Amino acid sequence: MSATIIDGKAIAAQIKSEVKLEADSLKREHGIVPGLAFILVGENPASQSYVRSKGKACKELGFHSVTEERPSTISQDEILKLIHTFNSDPNIHGILVQLPLPKHIDENEVIMAIDWRKDVDGFHPVNVGKLVIGQPCLRPCTPAGVQELLVRSGNDPAGKHVVVVGRSNIVGKPVMNILLQKQQGANAVVTIAHTGGGDIAKYTKQADIVVAAIGKAEAITGDMLQPGCVVIDVGINRVADASTKTGSRLVGDVHFASASQVASAITPVPGGVGPMTIAMLMKNTLQAAKNLSSTT
Repeated sequence: MSATIIDGKAIAAQIKSEVKLEADSLKREHGIVPGLAFILVGENPASQSYVRSKGKACKELGFHSVTEERPSTISQDEILKLIHTFNSDPNIHGILVQLPLPKHIDENEVIMAIDWRKDVDGFHPVNVGKLVIGQPCLRPCTPAGVQELLVRSGNDPAGKHVVVVGRSNIVGKPVMNILLQKQQGANAVVTIAHTGGGDIAKYTKQADIVVAAIGKAEAITGDMLQPGCVVIDVGINRVADASTKTGSRLVGDVHFASASQVASAITPVPGGVGPMTIAMLMKNTLQAAKNLSSTT
């Protein structure tokens, strides 16, 4: 068996195309242009790259975007003031503070300061609470992207046993809360597996769908999977590889070569979940613009 590759780039492009059509209609009929503000602290190359990619997506879709770059020495009060400025700006519908932040900044306090209606990352406790009880909300981008990948690739999770490997607030827990809801594109039986439970394979071998978000390079191998399962690999890890120009390459949390011989479908790294995160951020920003202008 050789798994079907779930093309995250193609599915993300489809979503962005849908978002652009709706955004164009919003501008034409109501004069509203979705606006997204980025706050980038320090000079972390990965963070800079992410923000550039997100800004590029805004430009492609005709969104208004603003990027505020600040040195890593910035005080917490200065960041909070910047957030409050964007909270009260009617042209900004989404606020994204690029994480991680320097150690002297309290990330929780920063997230709490964002108007939850503009929390396009879906991290604010109000949005987290709404997600848990199944109310409409701005959902975390990567977990929402996982659901879209499953549904749009013909792997509806309804009635399936999904094993999520990892329990972070950014991926593991929200994926669980999205997929177990009694809603279309969800309604799955969800198990959270993690290192605290001992042998992860005990759980992954029972899964119809595995969502790997453990943050450890190639930790899940083909012999840990049930034949015919679907694998969504959220991990992104840089490992040494002397055969490449850079001396390294990107791999997921799943050992692709062995897993792709067992699974029926699998996402690659890169090109799987990654592009979906930005697509879902654009979708959230559009939704926030509609919510704030009462055009839903």
